[in-house]
Amino acid sequence: METLPRETIVDVLEGRLREDILTGRHPAGSYLPPERQLADGYGVTRTTLKHAFGRLVQAGLLETRHGVGTRVRDYLRLGGADLLPMLVRHSPDWIGEIFEVRRSIGALIAERAAARATDRQRAELRRLVEAVGEAENGDAVQLADIEVHRGLARATGNRVYVLLTNTLFNAYLPVRAALRGPFTDAAVARARLEPVVDAVAAGDRAAARRAAEEYLTATERIMMEGLT
Repeated sequence: METLPRETIVDVLEGRLREDILTGRHPAGSYLPPERQLADGYGVTRTTLKHAFGRLVQAGLLETRHGVGTRVRDYLRLGGADLLPMLVRHSPDWIGEIFEVRRSIGALIAERAAARATDRQRAELRRLVEAVGEAENGDAVQLADIEVHRGLARATGNRVYVLLTNTLFNAYLPVRAALRGPFTDAAVARARLEPVVDAVAAGDRAAARRAAEEYLTATERIMMEGLT
């Protein structure tokens, strides 16, 4: 069994600061208190504080200006989709908005894939959907299902769709275990997804879009029930 990583004081402080930012204790646009004051308030050294600051700057929540101070970034105005996993971890309320985007983007990807997929990509999609039905448990089915959607994105010939697909899946990784409802039965999961692949393989854009919308709506409903 793999040993779980131990949480360090920097990890704990990063989490506290992140929570204080996302709950509005440190509002967007505001400057944080001086480092010494903040370090004393959290009971840590300034070195530990600087490490935590560095992580939150990388995450897009803080910005540091030499000689001025550290300010909370307006992440809703300036941030990118890479913030979504952190925001979902803070509040699962984000999942509903992620699923709304998932529906619209997923349907568009299926339509584009039907128009642009090569013979090799169609064959790959057939193999990937077969793997869904052969998966041994809910976790494996869920992961196999994800690979079908990555394959659909690749079949569009547009790398931005691939990156958007990765972003959406990464966004709900923090709560993935609670979203396994549609994937508990491998045969059912495959049957639910197969019409999308069939329509893409047939080159039928309208049918691919409809099938994707039906699939995404049905699985979203089941996953949202799992969250509640």
